[in-house]
Amino acid sequence: MPVLTIDGPSGSGKGTISRLVARRLEWHYLDSGALYRAIGVAAGWGDIDLGDPAALVRCTFDTRIDFREHDGDLRVLVNGTDATDELRTETAGAAASAIAAIPEVRAALKDRQRAFRRLPGLVADGRDMGTVIFPDAAHKVFLTASAEERAERRYKQLNDKGVSVTFAGLLREILARDARDASRAVAPLRPAEDAVTIDTTGVAIDEVVTRVLGLMAP
Repeated sequence: MPVLTIDGPSGSGKGTISRLVARRLEWHYLDSGALYRAIGVAAGWGDIDLGDPAALVRCTFDTRIDFREHDGDLRVLVNGTDATDELRTETAGAAASAIAAIPEVRAALKDRQRAFRRLPGLVADGRDMGTVIFPDAAHKVFLTASAEERAERRYKQLNDKGVSVTFAGLLREILARDARDASRAVAPLRPAEDAVTIDTTGVAIDEVVTRVLGLMAP
């Protein structure tokens, strides 16, 4: 079954691009980052220490995560509760980054992620889709953008939702997360050797989508 992996750091546009490409191809879609965020949210609901790998692994197996499309938006249900808005907060992102550095949790989520591979095909976005989860994928893309542009995108997104943040604070968080993701011992953030890297700095969404689809042309 064909798989297109789209990896990259936070704010590179991989979520938006992946969803649009999946819709164009009429393929299934996996937001792997949402899985980690969902585990973080579930752990918070259960007052689980993020530094306790055994408890987090139990939480991983006990947490039911469902994806649903609603009015063109991807909604994420955690144990039957729509937690989409909570998953999109900076707190959930920081928790996901911390959890993703725990090898036992990554191992526990591996089979769950691979189960999304179904006909007619799958677009999988994350940080290790092309290097660890689907290393045999026929098509691999690594999206990147300057830290400043990624912080600006997030700043506008949160401000549009009425969330009070500062650009400087978001930039610090992005740089810190980049460092954590790139330096972790298991599945560090990096392009797969056979991935095509696309810098989305200053590039329109439609242009990126067209280029990704062009890479898949026979």
